[in-house]
Amino acid sequence: MAKEPSPRALVVELCKQFYAQGWVSGTGGGISIRKDNVVYLAPSGVQKERIAEEDLYELDIDENVLCKPANPSLTPSACQPLFFNAFRLRDAGAVIHIHAVDAMLVTLLYREQFECTQLEMMKGIAGHGYYDKLVVPIIDNTAQERDLADSMAHAIESHPTSHAVLVRRHGVYIWGKDWVQAKTHAECYHYLFEAAVRMHQLGMRAEVGERESPARLGFARG
Repeated sequence: MAKEPSPRALVVELCKQFYAQGWVSGTGGGISIRKDNVVYLAPSGVQKERIAEEDLYELDIDENVLCKPANPSLTPSACQPLFFNAFRLRDAGAVIHIHAVDAMLVTLLYREQFECTQLEMMKGIAGHGYYDKLVVPIIDNTAQERDLADSMAHAIESHPTSHAVLVRRHGVYIWGKDWVQAKTHAECYHYLFEAAVRMHQLGMRAEVGERESPARLGFARG
């Protein structure tokens, strides 16, 4: 069995993958990984597909810097307090922040929370089954990323079954117990966000299941 890459190598590899998927373009977004109570964090304002292992910060769980990048001009990610919300409040092992278009669009279709049910990919989100209702809270955006920290923390605490928080007109924060679960959650959530956007275009609603009457709920007719 192949040895798992180091957290530094994983951050670099996953940022390249997410860039290819259109999730972290324009220096936005990224992933932070926690291992043995050390958090590996990308710097702010860098091209995520070109990030190098030596560009990363290492911090402890109290956000004290243990190791700085080789380049002294780099500063910690503006997402740092948001990542640490999930590390502290959910004991997350990895947190992903993504600016995917569908993650942004669903925040314009739903007011306080995104909801869906009876979509197969829900089963990829820990604690959810096909007939459950999956809920993701939506918080309003701010001019500065760090100013989202308090509202994100409140959303996490008030939605204990969610593994994500959407930010209106912005994107989404998604976490898991380790990088594997966080990546799985991100892929499943984004499938669900895209499905909801497409269903809306077709006159359907992702929060409505097949057991409910299409006519009563105003589904589009062929």
